[in-house]
Order: sequence, then structure tokens, then C-alpha cells
Amino acid sequence: MPDTPARLPALFLGHGNPLNALQSNACTRGWAALGATLPRPRAVLAVSAHWYIGATAVTAMAQPRTIHDFGGFPQELFAVRYPARGDPALAARVQSLLAPLAVQADHGWGLDHGTWSVLCHVFPAADVPVVQLSIDETQPPAFHYELGARLRPLREEGVLLLGSGDIVHNLHAYAWGRHPQAPYDWALRFEERVRGAVASGEHAPLIDYPALGRDALLAVPTPEHYLPLLYVLGAGLPGESVSFPVEGMDGGSVSMLAVQLGA
Repeated sequence: MPDTPARLPALFLGHGNPLNALQSNACTRGWAALGATLPRPRAVLAVSAHWYIGATAVTAMAQPRTIHDFGGFPQELFAVRYPARGDPALAARVQSLLAPLAVQADHGWGLDHGTWSVLCHVFPAADVPVVQLSIDETQPPAFHYELGARLRPLREEGVLLLGSGDIVHNLHAYAWGRHPQAPYDWALRFEERVRGAVASGEHAPLIDYPALGRDALLAVPTPEHYLPLLYVLGAGLPGESVSFPVEGMDGGSVSMLAVQLGA
């Protein structure tokens, strides 16, 4: 893995089904390829769709637990542990960067599956410290984009800013059976609209995504899986490279698109 450069990329991963933690497929192989080619960070700051609470908090423990925040899956998945260390100093740095916003130092959460189900492929040795930042459910999209911008200096400090969610995430339309489901037209249209805006640096409509109409309402019926993208976009820099290292649609209505800002 290359040495850490002056600036690390910012990365959004569509994490999809928790079972991806156990599977080898095009998406998980893409995550593994990212881990093999990205500069090695000194730590990861993860913004996961699955820590969606009424406050901004950051994990501040030395050894975060692996959280199995789901039900109805095989016992094999509940047995997975991702024993990455925490980084209390990074948690304090996040608090400093986001001041005067009150950011709680959390000692009770850990790493939820939005974080570990992808990192177990990106950094399978769990040898990179990981800190999670919560998503404040009481705040509008612009707030989350602004927090991403305030966290941008971490990219110069050896920290990989990772957003984990899904640009399209509609479980009501998801095909749960064994038969494959072609992507819905509205899911493809919304993903393509987002992809084009990200590629062109046109962030304003992505922040005000409900204004994009019916496709947005179907693709983002609740905001928690979409908002991690805004943290990553906020941490971006004008004119830097944009790539989409992983693609695909799962169950017809969950986008696996990954977004990488910077090389």
C-alpha cells in the first residue's frame, strides 16, 4: 500500500446488504482493490448511515466494539468481529474542528455495520484505527455538507474521511427474494443525476436533493443513507479528480455506487 501523501482522498461507499461483509462479489472485490491501492491512512473517520441520532457525537474509546445492528441474518454474520483500535486523539481533533458546535465524546457506541461491513474488505487486517462520527437527524442537509467542509483539514493529516450509505436506498421496493431484479428506472435516473452533479462539482442540487422531484423521493425516502455522501462532498476541493471505483444496483433499489474525491 502506498505511503500517505500530502492529502488523502475522501471516499463514499455504497454499503448495501450487511451480508456483503461475508461475500465475494464485484462490489466487495472493488472495496478490496481500493484498500490495496489507496495511500495508507493513519486513521479512518467514518460517517455511517447507521449512527443516526439527535446529536453530533464522535466515538472516543480506545477499543470500539463491533455492533451487529440488524436482525434476521445468519448467525455467521453476528459472529463477525472487526477489532480495529479507536483513536481518542482523533476524536478530540474532530471536536476541535467542529467547535463551537457541541460534539459529544461517546464511549458507548462503537463500529456499526455501515463501517465494518466495508472496512473488513478495505482493511481486512483491522490495523488502521477507526473513529465514527454520528449524523444528527435533527439537522438539514446543508448542515452535514458544512460539517464535511470543516473536517477537510483531516485529509492533510493522514485521515481517510469515509462516508458509508447508499445514494439510492428504498427497502420498500427492494427485491428480497432469490430472483434478480432489474434496477428500477427511477433508481437509475436518480443515481445518474447524482453521478453527473458530483462529476461536474455541482453540489447545490445534491444538498437540496428533495427539489430533484419524484425520483429523489423514491430514491431517498429517508435521509440517513444519503447524508454520508454530503460529508464527503463537503470535504472536497474545487477541481480535484472524481472517480466512481465501484458501481452497481442491488435488489433493484439500492445503489452500490462509490465516489472517490482525489487520487
